[in-house]
This record gives sequence, structure tokens and C-alpha cells, in this order.
Amino acid sequence: MTPAEVLRLCRENDVKAVDLRFVDLHGIWHHSTIPVKKLVEEVFETGLGFDGSSIRGWQPINESDMLMIPQANTAFIDPFTELPTLNLICNIQDPITGEDYSRDPRNIVQKAANYLQASGVADKAFFGPEAEFFIFDDIRFDQNEREGYYQIDSVEAQWNRGSKTENPNLGYKIPYQGGYFPVPPTDHHMDIRNEMMRTMIKCGLDVECQHHEVGTAGQGEIDLRYQSITEMADQMMIYKYIVRNVAFKNNRTATFMPKPILNDNGSGMHVHISLWKDDTPLFAGSDYGGLSEMALHAIGGLLKHAPSLLAFTNPTTNSYKRLVPGFEAPVHLAYSQRNRSAACRIPMINNTPSAKRVEFRCPDPSCNPYLAFSAMLMAVIDGVQNKISPGDPLDCDIYSLDEEASATIARTPESLSQALDALAADHEYLLRDDVFTPDVIDTWIQTKRDHEVRPMQTRPHPHEFNLYYDC
Repeated sequence: MTPAEVLRLCRENDVKAVDLRFVDLHGIWHHSTIPVKKLVEEVFETGLGFDGSSIRGWQPINESDMLMIPQANTAFIDPFTELPTLNLICNIQDPITGEDYSRDPRNIVQKAANYLQASGVADKAFFGPEAEFFIFDDIRFDQNEREGYYQIDSVEAQWNRGSKTENPNLGYKIPYQGGYFPVPPTDHHMDIRNEMMRTMIKCGLDVECQHHEVGTAGQGEIDLRYQSITEMADQMMIYKYIVRNVAFKNNRTATFMPKPILNDNGSGMHVHISLWKDDTPLFAGSDYGGLSEMALHAIGGLLKHAPSLLAFTNPTTNSYKRLVPGFEAPVHLAYSQRNRSAACRIPMINNTPSAKRVEFRCPDPSCNPYLAFSAMLMAVIDGVQNKISPGDPLDCDIYSLDEEASATIARTPESLSQALDALAADHEYLLRDDVFTPDVIDTWIQTKRDHEVRPMQTRPHPHEFNLYYDC
């Protein structure tokens, strides 16, 4: 879509306002709204100014002026605003140099796509994430000097089987780890997920399916058809926006927090990756699992760099409460066909060449998709270029291995702090062609330590009172 076509879209839909959006390092959308008459073709070149010092991890106050540059091909009509509004995703530029901003995640993913082409490995990377989420009826939480707590509630949660506050209590509760594919009335959120699905389609997303997921208390998933890396990162931001707002519209609340519920499955974001060149899939072949040698080397790159990758793909302290054995989370850095207990799975449902792909199962939906996809692609390219062997496949239920056998398999980091240590030690593959720059790596590590790791380390946990109050 060109700027002229965007202006025509505004006229055809009687648009009154234009919302300009950009993503910060941590994957949060920010926005500013202008009257539609202020959107002229020149704006797509010159952009609009904003205060970059007010965005965490970006500019100092003495260098705060930055530009939002609307990208015409990202336009979509907002499905939630009362006033007809067009949304545009923006790139960020420095107003003095005119250069794309090194800490703009959208710039990073575009550089990763360009590096793939320049490398000669492939000309396109397709990404297909499967983001899970929870829909809750009520959420309350607080943390201060004298108390720390959270309270979750859901009408379909197992803990409400004996609830006397529901009048009447109609049953149909989902057991812990028992929520995969039930039909209504046990699945309480069929209509809400259908509304999410319809809204995504209306906004231009190619939806493949929606369903209830394993967890109790409203865990769901809506799958999108794979797209090129930049387009899919944009679509994941729209995806999250729609899930949250449809839930809110229905007096519910949705979260992409990786592990909100104790002793039940967390929310992952399994990511399917494939490389193509001249419209030919490069991951199909005659090696293990129907893969090509290139695909196996790609797996080698993902597994080798997984500890540092997880600093971007699993970027919260809560992420590592999901990455524990027993809840379908892939904690072992191995690969296998059909095997959901391995970090890298080779799907075998469709064996046509165009469907051959690698599924990296570690990521979760708390990540910034621009940074996570970029880091994964850089690991894949490194694996291909350096012919990194993934070793032998592990075709067994890894969770069932005894302690001695399990100890021989490399594992994911056990905390965000460990993942950040791994990133500090292993990030050269990310710096190639300035896809990630040293200031991005350093800023990411420092802000994560200062704003997430250390605050969690200094707060007493409610469970510690159970363990230690009478010590």
C-alpha cells in the first residue's frame, strides 16, 4: 500500500483520526493520534516528532527529540475506537542524522531480513508463532512494603468447583492440565475467541484456527498462517492488541504472562521457522525428519545459541517459572520429530516441501516479537553458515528419562539472570551487519537487570512466609 492508497482508504472509510504507533524495546506499543486532515503524503517522509527520553531504554533527556515515520503498508482500521480511526505502525528515526534508530525493534527486524538476503543463504524467512494466553474473569494484585499478593478468578477454573458465590454453580469446570480441545459448555470462551478471530481477519490477519488450550481458567490459542519475518512481527502486535481489547469489551481480562497459575501449564509461543529462496523451500530434504542439511544446521544454530537467545525469547523473570519439567515446557536443548518434549520439534503432520519447517518451542508471548524473531533468525543463519551440527536426535519422552540420563542433555537457563549472563557471553552472532548493535545488547541487559531481576531479588515472596516465618 502506498501513501496515496492510505489516504484513499481514509476517505472510503470516513476516517476521522489517524493513530501512529511504535514499539519500545520491551514490546509495548505507544501511540499518538492526529486528525485525519493532518495526514498528508509528506508525513510519510518527514514523520512526526515525539519525546524519546520518555521511552524506557531509549534516549537521554538532552537528546530526546525523535521522529515517528508512518509505514503505509501497515495501515488498518481500528476495530475498537468509537471514532473511525486508521492505525499506522511507525519506524523511528533520528531527526538530526535522518538515520533509522538502532534501538527501534522494527528497524532491527528489517536489518535481520536484509542480512539474510545479503548472506546468500536465503532471500526470505517465514515465521509462524503460536501464542497462548489466558482470559480471566477477575485479576487483583499489589506489591508494597507491607504486602504482596495476586488473586485470579475464572468461572471455568477447577478451583471453583465448590464455589458458593456462583448462583447457581453450573459445574463444567476444566481440570488442571485438562483444557485441550473441550467443547462448550466446558469451554466457556468459544464466543470470545471467535470474536477475536473475526476481528483479526477484519484487520488483515490470516487466521488458521482458534481453540482452548491445556490450562484451566481460560487458556486459549489463536494460530496465524506464517508470514515473512517483519510482517509477522507487526501482526503479533496487532494480535495482542485484539486479544486484550476483545476480552476487555466482554468484561474479561487477557494476559500473555508466561506462568500466571501455579501447578498448571504456562503460556508458550512456539515459533515455526523456514527459509526460502526464489520461491523454493530450503528446509525440505531427505535427511532426518524429511529435512535438508540446511535445516539441520539451522537447528544446530538454535540449540547452540539457545541460552543467549532466551534473553530475548523468554525475557521476563516469570518466563522461567514456565520452563520447568512436567508442564509441556521444553527445558531440554535437543531436537526430534513429532516430539513436544524437545526444544526443537520437526512437525510431521504435513510432509509437502512447502510445509517443512523447524519449530522452536522455548519462546513465550511476553517477548518483543521484533527482537525475538530477529535473534532466532540470526542464530539460524549462524548455524547454516558455520554448518553447526545439532547432534543426534532424541526420539523419546525426555521428561520420562531418569535423573542420570536427563543430566547429560543441555538445558535452558533456569532464570532470567542466567539468560542475561549467557547473552553477555554469546552475542557476536547478533552483531553481524549491525543487525543488533552493542548499545542494544548493553541496554537490554542493563535495563532487565535494573528493572526486573534486582527488584525481584530484593522483595520477600509470599511463599517465603510459609517456609520461613517460624524459622
